[in-house]
Amino acid sequence: MNTIKIGGVPEHFNLPWHLSIEDNSYSKKNIDLEWTSYPGGTGAMCEALRNKDIDIAIILSEGIIKDIIAGNPSKIVQTYIQTPLIWGIHVGAHSKYTNLSELKNTKAAISRYGSGSHLMAYVNAENQGWKTSDLQFEVIKNLEGAVEALTKGSADYFMWEHFTTKPLVDNGTFRRIADCPTPWPCFVIAVREEILTSKKEEIKTILDIINTTTTDFKHIPSIDKTLALRYDQKLEDIQKWLQITEWSQSNIKSDTLLKIQNHLLSLGIIDKKYTPEELLYSI
Repeated sequence: MNTIKIGGVPEHFNLPWHLSIEDNSYSKKNIDLEWTSYPGGTGAMCEALRNKDIDIAIILSEGIIKDIIAGNPSKIVQTYIQTPLIWGIHVGAHSKYTNLSELKNTKAAISRYGSGSHLMAYVNAENQGWKTSDLQFEVIKNLEGAVEALTKGSADYFMWEHFTTKPLVDNGTFRRIADCPTPWPCFVIAVREEILTSKKEEIKTILDIINTTTTDFKHIPSIDKTLALRYDQKLEDIQKWLQITEWSQSNIKSDTLLKIQNHLLSLGIIDKKYTPEELLYSI
């Protein structure tokens, strides 16, 4: 049995992975696919790839592109979610802030530097016409840390996926004052280069299985109810999310890579651009 270690956020996007692991799709092909959840998100997974804690990451496009340029020895092998991620912009229940414009020059809670919550704070600031050099950050590691920071007031706002944080909005922990969609496909599949060299056929098999699963995912009977139950979501929220979410079975386009890098470059998040060949690997 070939062991391959994979990581992703503990969110509804990744249910196709869990279903295909649970039905032994990989073990039938002599692959032991070991899943690790990363509540800390993209920054934590970039570190895990660098440290060889995982071989594959289901990771935010902008985050892994930034980290590959910064020296992460990994490549993008495929887009996973074709549609944008909807980032909710949240404040604490008792915050004095009630609209987005009031958050200028306040402190953003981020899971870690290089994470999606960090990079999207720049995208949001640019959208609002704020000076990105004025952004302030409080590192909170994960969603639980954000609850503590916004409740205690050590940070003023927090950006995280709209539907994942919806239960915290519903129960009055957070107030969501705006949404900020990514201007590109949100999740890609990245693999360490060492694994692409040594276990290329196994990676190809894994991609074939997950692509078959995601192609049919929305048509699984009562999949909305399964998602709502497993991820503690309201059924109507999951149904809205399913309507706006599309999985992909192909690699990210060169013009999309250019768009993301131009955006990151303009925000000062990267200092150079890579060619598609330096970021992508074709299985």
